[in-house]
Amino acid sequence: MEYFLDMPTDFAKAESAKYVLLAIPYDGTSTYIKGAKKGPQAIIDASDSIELYDIQTGLEAYKAGIYTDKHAYSFKSPEKMVDEVKERVRFFLQQNKTVGLLGGEHSISIGAIKAFAEKHPNLSVLQIDAHADLRDSYNGSRYNHACVMRRAQEVANVVQVGIRNVCIEEIAHIIPENIFYAHEICGKTEWMQQAINKLTEHVYLTIDLDGFDPSIVPATGTPLPGGLLWYETLAFLELLFKSKKVVGFDIVELCPRNDDKCSDVLAAVLVYKIISWMEANDEMMRRRNSFSESGEGGTRRQSRRMTEVD
Repeated sequence: MEYFLDMPTDFAKAESAKYVLLAIPYDGTSTYIKGAKKGPQAIIDASDSIELYDIQTGLEAYKAGIYTDKHAYSFKSPEKMVDEVKERVRFFLQQNKTVGLLGGEHSISIGAIKAFAEKHPNLSVLQIDAHADLRDSYNGSRYNHACVMRRAQEVANVVQVGIRNVCIEEIAHIIPENIFYAHEICGKTEWMQQAINKLTEHVYLTIDLDGFDPSIVPATGTPLPGGLLWYETLAFLELLFKSKKVVGFDIVELCPRNDDKCSDVLAAVLVYKIISWMEANDEMMRRRNSFSESGEGGTRRQSRRMTEVD
């Protein structure tokens, strides 16, 4: 497919779209299963199977406009990739677009997080992942996929959920009160509000698909057992969107397989769920503002009538 979702072309135009999805086909630092560079197109293709009406929000969020950006990046080095992504995200943020990224390996998030941190100085990053990604450097680069959250810590408050694989050198960078290990939250719900309480008002959401259990998302670069399941993740994310302002997001580390289209579809559905929640929150704010203005107008009119009677 040319763009995300099987929707009328008018809603996929850059100039009028509220939402922009950046396709970042990069897996230059992947170390186990390569193929994440095919992830963006696989998500776009899988979105053809999604209905445009979202049951939970009661919205057709696509009507706000969703532009799929397939910019040509050079990807000459991890450092160059980070700079290119940062500039592309900044370009759309300056146009007041709501930006999401389709990966690609997790290192694509670094440039996006930097751009969002410039716009929102008190930014939090919520990471759903199997891995801590807190190495300071890996394979000779500080911009490796294993270093993503270490770079994020340099510009934002980081909260980590679903973690179940950590190397010894990462321990020094873990903030104990901000990490929710998979084995500690399994079968529980109280952790959801606890995690959200650690976030500031503006949140960037980064979802590595290996944060899910491989029973529902086998097609990732580094699958690990013991991950999150679908409905508990949706419950957590719904609470997040009701509690905080999610300003941007990414979905990364899909490694498409010929024998598994379920992972592609899950990723595509997740993207549209996020956009639907964003749109639902904006719709709620519009209604609140309209109600507030109507109430203030009514109060002023009543005050004028009382003055005239006096």
